[in-house]
Amino acid sequence: MLLDTASLYFRAYFGVPDSVKAPDGMPVNAVRGLLDFIDRLVRDHRPDALVACMDADWRPHWRVELIPSYKAHRVAAEHPEGPDTEEVPDTLSPQVPVIEAVLDAVGIARVGVAGYEADDVIGTYTARATGPVDIVTGDRDLYQLVDDARGVRVLYPVRGVGTLQTTDEAFLREKYGVDGPGYADLALLRGDPSDGLPGVPGIGEKTAAKLLAEFGDLAGILAAADDPASPLTPTQRRRLTEAGPYLAVAPKVVRVAGDVPLPDVPTELPRAPRDPELLDALAARWGLGGSLRRLLATLAS
Repeated sequence: MLLDTASLYFRAYFGVPDSVKAPDGMPVNAVRGLLDFIDRLVRDHRPDALVACMDADWRPHWRVELIPSYKAHRVAAEHPEGPDTEEVPDTLSPQVPVIEAVLDAVGIARVGVAGYEADDVIGTYTARATGPVDIVTGDRDLYQLVDDARGVRVLYPVRGVGTLQTTDEAFLREKYGVDGPGYADLALLRGDPSDGLPGVPGIGEKTAAKLLAEFGDLAGILAAADDPASPLTPTQRRRLTEAGPYLAVAPKVVRVAGDVPLPDVPTELPRAPRDPELLDALAARWGLGGSLRRLLATLAS
């Protein structure tokens, strides 16, 4: 089980009231909400291994160099020598180091790699997996990893993590008319304002799905645009041709990496805390209460 951790703690932050606070009055709604999420996921799905995948760089420069608008609207401050600062709610930022410390003390693998997003970490673990993989995320971009033959599916939270949409190839075909890899092509053609991806002007989701159904993949669509005898309409041909520079780089930006240099860390589900003394101190300092106790009981069982 691979957790898109930032996606989940954002959902926890907005789903749990900020009246949930530490003894000093600091909100810990994202911390406790995430612990509750993990507890429910482990109880319901009993994974053999669990990795909390992190954004070591939420807006990698190698992606920005290809498409400068990539996530540009979410930048709070730019840092040429390191990751840009993402605009996040004031009371969420202080909770992220607490989340990281608690996960480490519990013994849940927490993996982020410099220069890559959590999506890329998830993509690489998925590529290396020898058995089924459940990806838990509120980000539809990861639908591109769905692969029935390998047992790779996305569990998409509809309400908390108690109600999860199981995304497999049947769901993708019914909803979007594509398979997992086809979803990446659909996304880059359609564009995604939330990620600053312009897409091809005039080609929305339905048109993109029809083009993929007719020509197979992005390469097939581009070949059709270059072929005067293809059944593309003149308007579609013009739009695709004009978007050529974008379409030349968009696949590398949109498709998750599968070759991230992952650290060698144990990913087995812990039965007991890695650092019980530190965990006790964190629990007292941040008032983690029943959320932490429930998770530890579930892990022990």
